[in-house]
Amino acid sequence: MKQILPLLLSVILFSCGNNKKDAVSNIQEKPALSIAKPHVPLENIQPVFEEKVASWQELKMVNSLLKKFKNVSPKEALSNALELRDLVINLKDSLKAEIFDIPSFNARINLLHTETLRLADLTLIPAITSAEVHLQIDKTIAAFSAVNSKINTLLSKKKFEDEIDVTIDFIGIDHP
Repeated sequence: MKQILPLLLSVILFSCGNNKKDAVSNIQEKPALSIAKPHVPLENIQPVFEEKVASWQELKMVNSLLKKFKNVSPKEALSNALELRDLVINLKDSLKAEIFDIPSFNARINLLHTETLRLADLTLIPAITSAEVHLQIDKTIAAFSAVNSKINTLLSKKKFEDEIDVTIDFIGIDHP
């Protein structure tokens, strides 16, 4: 009986010592959803065209929120996903200039809306991984970059058409 008591005490002592080491190592590790990762760069509107869209407040608000997604953790992105979704809905419903009221531009806005809805839906999935959140963030940024790219293209086209100065007096007339 005297020999069993020290043996039992030593087993209890060693088992308690190992748990403390495991607890310390678990505290030091950061959860995967809290690790920030850089994402695809956001394509901006060209500086020469910024004054053309300066009055479009909904576009500015979406742009400023998505700039925060440049280097973001999945946890932070998911906490901002619902706000981003609401801002994109406002952007989609806002009045836009006549030059932007074409099917190809509306398709890009609809794609951005779909991607933000998917990002917002990820907030409801408890077993979501950080890789899946990062992938959806990249898709959302790429969709908004496509919107900005289309704005640049349409405004470049309009600028080019405005600069063309052709007199129609001599069209179709051959001069000897």
